[in-house]
Order: sequence, then structure tokens, then C-alpha cells
Amino acid sequence: MENNTSILLAEDDLNLGQLLQTYLTSKGFKVSLAQNGKIAFNKFNQGTFDFCIFDVMMPEMDGFTLAKEIRQIDKKVPILFLTAKSMKEDKLEGFSIGADDYLTKPFSMEELLARMTAILRRIETKEVDVNTEKTIGKIKYEPELRLLHLEKETKKLTTKENQLLSLLVKNKNDILDRNATLRAIWGDDNYFNGRSMDVYIAKLRKALKEDPTIQIMNIHGKGFKLIVSES
Repeated sequence: MENNTSILLAEDDLNLGQLLQTYLTSKGFKVSLAQNGKIAFNKFNQGTFDFCIFDVMMPEMDGFTLAKEIRQIDKKVPILFLTAKSMKEDKLEGFSIGADDYLTKPFSMEELLARMTAILRRIETKEVDVNTEKTIGKIKYEPELRLLHLEKETKKLTTKENQLLSLLVKNKNDILDRNATLRAIWGDDNYFNGRSMDVYIAKLRKALKEDPTIQIMNIHGKGFKLIVSES
């Protein structure tokens, strides 16, 4: 398997976490280990990950809550749950959140790798790397460099503008949840951060207005939606 795959691993059992990290690193993956759901959520928002492995039972924020938060800002990243339970209700909850697979402890490393490989093969034909150059309508966008190539200038986006636009692009034609986005970028969904985000949305609208096919819609009571019409 071609490996530039970046994995977010959330596991509160330090011994198991380090064992999984060592094994997956030896297979060529880049693995970031978090010891609870809260740390994992912060890592997810600060980096770019191709795959998530979450233990269900964790302190601070459990795996299901973590997955729900992530699904509100990223509908596509694969999530595999690890659990000590084999209860049917748990599995159903995991899949209803948007899990791609489920592994009950104890499991073999080979089985974990086989499940991951199957999921990654399924999506690799559909997915384009998040970090590569993108186009929004007729406008070229480079998330990693924070550059928006407009007709008359190349605009360097601020960190928050870039994070916001990146999430809108990732969720194009889907509703981007307002409160989840505030928690992801600002760390808190309070009123003042909400006003700040509205200012950034206005700045992005202004930057993108040269292409009339692009629209950032307010969805009342829910969030925002990036729509790119066929010209």
C-alpha cells in the first residue's frame, strides 16, 4: 500500500496506544497518538488526517462524542472504532454516527491493518488529497500555502480565514455546522466568537465574489453552505 497516510489514534490505554503507534509506523503510516478525546479533537483541528482510529471508552471525551464532533466538520474522513464491548447497541450507535468499521478488543494487529487497508482502498478512488491545490469555481485555492489566486491578485489568507475556507470546501454543498466550526477553529462557540466568525465569512464572500457561481449561504439556525453553481 502506498503510504503517506496520516492517522489520528485516540487511545487512553498508553501501552496499547504506543503498541499500535509503533506497529502502524513500521508499516509506513504517520501516527499521531492522543490519550483522550479532547486532545484528539484539538489535534484533528490543528492538522490534516487521512484516517481516524478511536477507542470508544475514553476520559474527557469518549470516542462516540469525538466522532460526532468531527463528523460535523468533516463528513468523509474514515473512522474506525476500537471497543472492549461487543454489544450490538454500541455497534449500531457507532455506525449511525458515521463509523466505517468497528474492531472489538482483543484484536490482532494484522486484522486492524486488513480493515484499514480495505477502507482506504474503497475511498482512494473517490478522494483527492485535502492538501493539494483545489479550485473553487474558477478560483484556484492552495490550503497548505493559504493562497487564493484571484484574477487581479494572489491573496494570502489569515490562519482563521484559511481554516474556515478549508472546512467550507471540504463540506461543499453540505451544511457546515456553525457551533461545531466555532469549537473547531475558535475553541468555544460563545457569542463573541460567533460574531468574529461572521466577520471572517464576510471577508471570504468579498474575496470570492469575482466568480458569480460561488456562494456562501447562511442556513438559519444551522450554519453555512458553500455552493458552486455550474456556469
